[in-house]
Amino acid sequence: MQGMINRFILEKLDKTIKKVPAVALLGPRQIGKTTLAQTVAEGRASLYLDLESPEDLLKLDDPLSFLSRHSDKLIILDEIQRVPDLFKVLRGLIDKNRKAGKKGGQFLLLGSASMDLMRQSSESLAGRISYIDMGGLNALEVMSKKSSNVKKLWFRGGFPESYLAKSDTDSMEWLEMLIRTYLEREVTQLGFRIPAARLRRLWTMLAHLQGENINFSKLASNLEVDGKTVSSYIDVLVDLLLVRRLNPWHENVKKRLVKSPRFYIRDSGIVHRLLGIANNDELLANPVLGKSWEGFVIENILSILPNNVEAYYYRTAAGAEIDLILNISSKEKWAVEIKNGVAPKITSGFHQACVDIGANRKFIIYGGDDDFAVKNDITVISLVKFMRMLSEKI
Repeated sequence: MQGMINRFILEKLDKTIKKVPAVALLGPRQIGKTTLAQTVAEGRASLYLDLESPEDLLKLDDPLSFLSRHSDKLIILDEIQRVPDLFKVLRGLIDKNRKAGKKGGQFLLLGSASMDLMRQSSESLAGRISYIDMGGLNALEVMSKKSSNVKKLWFRGGFPESYLAKSDTDSMEWLEMLIRTYLEREVTQLGFRIPAARLRRLWTMLAHLQGENINFSKLASNLEVDGKTVSSYIDVLVDLLLVRRLNPWHENVKKRLVKSPRFYIRDSGIVHRLLGIANNDELLANPVLGKSWEGFVIENILSILPNNVEAYYYRTAAGAEIDLILNISSKEKWAVEIKNGVAPKITSGFHQACVDIGANRKFIIYGGDDDFAVKNDITVISLVKFMRMLSEKI
């Protein structure tokens, strides 16, 4: 089903593979990494190995010998974090291939856990590997057909199976199965010993607190654990690419700032499933509405950013706030405020925050379809138009 939608990062992935010996494509399970890898493999000699398959693992009983025999191909290794010992083998093969004149297009590594994969590969493949973060479907990818698809994407989230389900009910049922898979299998297989029921409670609490600054002590009390344990649990969800940690802006500002990160569940559909929101009408009546939209917008924007653009939020103790800062270069900072309504109100706190950080451009991303200028050089713009403008800029 995913083949019906062209993925934004396909061209970037293809170009990177041609230039770099090894490329790691990182994203949560079921996000479409394998389908994308198979698309990239079309038209070039390739070999695909699923490292969760006993048969494919058997082929790698002597990995150096087996992989050497296929050095003329792009070798795709799926779920690479399952076999971390392979990284040292890959290093030797890459260097051998380089000496033989083959630089790019050697290995495509697919991983659904960032921490272990990044640490292992960074140690063994430094200078030989490039990383690409793959999120769910984004608004530009689904807008090719009709604008109402963005609202559908917001409610169902970006997992292709969820977005393309026949109904909202089917979508939420699929997401429930995904959540249970993570809780009952993925976390354990990666070596984390966390009771599934407790981790689900925490995940649900984070859905209620979408985009807020978290009181770890309060969460710990509700879960009957200590603050460090809660922090480690959240780290697991971040490492599994299910939760995003957005850090605060703190550069050259002589004010009392909120310095703790904000956390967003990366997929809006998972937010809605965890909170038991069954359809769009229920979402519109739920208190999480504004923060759900905020997280959805942020995830969409970050899905098209190159690695050299940094993202932050900003908030002072006095309440001056910017939902998202895009640090495009040392001389260019964009301030983005996110409002769900079609008649957004611009607060004095946003104006002050833009002055504090020296924002070059100021935007309000709202729930409407038009774009127009308002006072203080602020542009009110739809998510899709902002993403198109940003993609052209960078």
